[in-house]
Amino acid sequence: MPIVVANVWAETSSLVADMKQTSKITLCAICSALSVVFMLLGYFPYLTYAVPAVAGLFVMIPLIEIGVSYAFASYIVSSLLVLLVAEPETKVLYIVLLGYYPIMKAIIERMKNTVFEWLLKILLFNLSVVITYFALKYLTNIDVEDFGPLGEYGAVLFVILCNVAFVMYDIAISRVSILYFNKLRGKISFFFK
Repeated sequence: MPIVVANVWAETSSLVADMKQTSKITLCAICSALSVVFMLLGYFPYLTYAVPAVAGLFVMIPLIEIGVSYAFASYIVSSLLVLLVAEPETKVLYIVLLGYYPIMKAIIERMKNTVFEWLLKILLFNLSVVITYFALKYLTNIDVEDFGPLGEYGAVLFVILCNVAFVMYDIAISRVSILYFNKLRGKISFFFK
């Protein structure tokens, strides 16, 4: 039985009261800065999708350690900074989905209905894909014809493959949260007590 982000988040709620306000803000600032610095790697070729996916994982630390509101604050701060410095395509992916998805995953998974949870997650992802497409079309003039000789069919195939990658990303987030909770949490939370 896999442990999900929501379970890790629920287990840490009693520890939030122990952390001082300045420590909470410092943790959010550090995680936001790490996200932004990692987003700079988006300027390297072939990292367009991986960089915002990994940068979004830094939002999990405030989520696990201090809660949803601080995690959203970390996401908002990092998104504003990413707007200024990141490569256009990666910044759209981060802001529209991958930056806040770990938070939404934890919220959705508290429902305890696996089928409904997956339906909501996939709906959220596909809505984000549509928003991303129109944002990129506006920013970079990308269009369906840019999907090669397959045209519209290439776009449909791309969306299907993106959904498969999204499911794998969701599972990876769960595993990374377990890794963080079991291996890294004690070392990191020690500094913020």
